Amino acid sequence: MMMGAAQAGSYTKTKYPILLVHGFAGFDNLGGLIGYFHTIPYNLARSGATVEVANVSFVHSSWDRGQQLEEYIDCLGYPKVNIMAHGQGAPTARVATHFNSCHVASVTSIDGINKGSKVADIVRGVIPPDTPIEGGVDVIARAAGSLVDVMAGNSNPQDGMQALDAMTSPDMLELNNDLEWRGVSPENCDSGDEEVWYGDDLVKLYSWSGRSPVTNLLDPSDAFLGVTSLVFGHERNDGFVSSCSSKLGKVIGTHYSMNHLDAINHLFAVRSLWTNPVSLYRSQANRLKKEGL
Repeated sequence: MMMGAAQAGSYTKTKYPILLVHGFAGFDNLGGLIGYFHTIPYNLARSGATVEVANVSFVHSSWDRGQQLEEYIDCLGYPKVNIMAHGQGAPTARVATHFNSCHVASVTSIDGINKGSKVADIVRGVIPPDTPIEGGVDVIARAAGSLVDVMAGNSNPQDGMQALDAMTSPDMLELNNDLEWRGVSPENCDSGDEEVWYGDDLVKLYSWSGRSPVTNLLDPSDAFLGVTSLVFGHERNDGFVSSCSSKLGKVIGTHYSMNHLDAINHLFAVRSLWTNPVSLYRSQANRLKKEGL
């Protein structure tokens, strides 16, 4: 889905279009009414950006979603795109870049699962492999994905257990090995290289994330993320991803007062008073513009 570039101003007018990529249990939009990136495409487009919102599986592995994204980028027909990806969208984008680096100018990870999620580790640990419980969970996840696909007018393969496995720390370790740890530190919580070469193609990598699972008591999702944040102990997190796991390339910040859903301006822009997630996207677009991207 494309949002046409607005004529008023050029603050976000990047050289290459911006491609937004959803995370786990995500979509581009439902019935043209509810967008995964709530109001963000409009707020990028209103000051010059050309914005696309990707359509990949609601639930599936990062590897499979990445291959879908690679094909999606090819179909767009642009020389290059600037990817901004949320949650599982970050490893999805990194896989797509691995296969299609000639068409990617930059990847920005937003609360990205770049080293896995302890929440996914816990959930995977309580679902015994090859059991009726696992089968039942997978059936429900596939059905939910198929329903969302119908509502969004899409048709993608779904696999709930592969999606869950893909977000665990062991699977992300394996994926990072396959992707040669580009932009991610293999040894500690430091960030990786900002500029990464894929053969003859230079791709710039960026990231930011929140550290506040509970940001607004009027947001019903905060209660859920407040509970899931407990698995991280004293480690900074957004309720689903630790600050350490979120780092990719140049880290713009991990200090923002927002949780995993605030990062995409949900639920419906009910958020902290201290961080406006829309401003982060707009500032990043301006940063890319200044970089000639």
